[in-house]
Amino acid sequence: MMAHEQHSVLEPGTRDDEEHPPGRAPAAGPSRRPGRRWLVPLLVVVLLGQMAAAMVTTAVQQTPTIDEPIYVATAADYLHEHRVRLNPEHPPLGKLIVAAGVAIAGPHVDTAYKGGQSQVGRHLLYESGNDPWRLMFWARLPMIVLTLLFGLVVFAFTRELAGPVAGLAALALYAFSPDVIAQGSLATLDVPAAGFALTSAWLLWRARRRPRLYVPLGGAALGAALATKMNVLPVVPVLMALAAWSVWHAGATDRRRTLVRATVAALVTAVTAVAVVWVSYLVVDPRLRWTPAPDQPVPAVHGLKGLLVRLMPLPASYRDGMRIQFGLEDYPWQGFLFGHLYTGSRWYYLPAALLVKTPLGMLALWAAGAVVLVAVRRLRPAAPYVLVPAAVLLAAAMTGSRDFGTRYAVFVPMFLAVAAGCVLTVRWRWAPWVTGALALFVAVSSLRTFPYYLPYSNEAFGGPAQTHLRLHDSNVDWGQDLGRLADRLHERYRGERIWLVYKGSGVPAYYGIDARDPREVVPRQVRGLLVVSDSAAAKARGRLAALLHSSRAIDEVGYSITIYRR
Repeated sequence: MMAHEQHSVLEPGTRDDEEHPPGRAPAAGPSRRPGRRWLVPLLVVVLLGQMAAAMVTTAVQQTPTIDEPIYVATAADYLHEHRVRLNPEHPPLGKLIVAAGVAIAGPHVDTAYKGGQSQVGRHLLYESGNDPWRLMFWARLPMIVLTLLFGLVVFAFTRELAGPVAGLAALALYAFSPDVIAQGSLATLDVPAAGFALTSAWLLWRARRRPRLYVPLGGAALGAALATKMNVLPVVPVLMALAAWSVWHAGATDRRRTLVRATVAALVTAVTAVAVVWVSYLVVDPRLRWTPAPDQPVPAVHGLKGLLVRLMPLPASYRDGMRIQFGLEDYPWQGFLFGHLYTGSRWYYLPAALLVKTPLGMLALWAAGAVVLVAVRRLRPAAPYVLVPAAVLLAAAMTGSRDFGTRYAVFVPMFLAVAAGCVLTVRWRWAPWVTGALALFVAVSSLRTFPYYLPYSNEAFGGPAQTHLRLHDSNVDWGQDLGRLADRLHERYRGERIWLVYKGSGVPAYYGIDARDPREVVPRQVRGLLVVSDSAAAKARGRLAALLHSSRAIDEVGYSITIYRR
């Protein structure tokens, strides 16, 4: 009888938060024994330690990806010019975080250079007397630290829902996620925006117990996400509603008063978020100067979108950045999915890409965790805080016109790691064993791709060596392997004639690569080694396609660049 009572679910009518209030989930027995209290913190350190090692190794070995020089140059511009001038299509907070590392690197900045933002990035890295390896490492380091801190959020959120063992399981999935490691080791904006959104959801969950403390904090985290990247705007009404729901849940029996407090909580969340955005711009330039650059005019936006932009209580440069983003969405971008090159976008692109680039064990635990959050009564109140923001952000990303990579959905492995950890609350004897086995499978799959995390794909799709056959751009080849290519050519092909089609922001000559573009001469002159970025090969048409067809692949570099013999 006692065993039955110990494993029973809550009786109908019993509030789950009365037995296990938010922020005080029941801990597993072993972690509370006097001699084992150190075990959980030790495992957290081990998991985050291996993640840090993976990200630092990746950051040291990779050359600048396509977007990074723009962000690094903008960060340097913030430090020297103290104004919003470059890269207005993204708010400044993420680049201010990058600026912390740039300030330590102390690069020489040519303030007289007048090129566009892409040219400024190349000029800073390769033409101003700076060491691009050193500068990029220091620019990436603050993002690595921030990614590790978001891992603590994943652990804390899951522990409060399902206990410390579940928190460790969630952290393991986060720490071994190839997408999170790949993007977290770069000086880009996707991970910080997603991580701040997750932090906001967690703090608003905690507001169910202490609304006066956690509602403003949740609004500040939401503001940090908005001040990093604009693609989190669709989740603002969701998090405002969750703030109101948390206060309603914590309210007294007087429904009218509770309704007023819930409404105030939603407004406080929004106002705090807006204030954080303003502060991020004021940190860059207290005078809020803003003049669009001649090389990046601000397009006119009409209709409902134009009205929404005008009504936003945000700085003028933020609203113009939104207009630039809407203009980019109208551009006819090319996509590549499962060997098919197309113009425009596919609504199913991101789910398909996630299916390829997510470890199989992680996919299984995500699905099981989502079901458990909805099905288990004790966890059901947390489902809107974990599943709804991720679903809304994914739905919004699926409507975008740029099918460039799962980095646009990097919030998925963050939020769903929390859901996956909750699988351990299921009262089935085999649940811990299956969860542990799947988590181990994830770890092995992730470690096998080290240190080539950007081109990762799971075993069902052939691993990282086959990713370029199904996806392109930041899924595979973002210009990250130019340095590795230089080493390979020096070690194995010294003295041979090199023809290069490189897709990236690096300067091949800086790394000692003496090459010509094969598209600039007649095909019969192309003899020797033909080196082609896999994204360029995926989109090859005309002369390049003919050259590839008449060449023989003999080597690959980092699963992103293929070397052919002609």
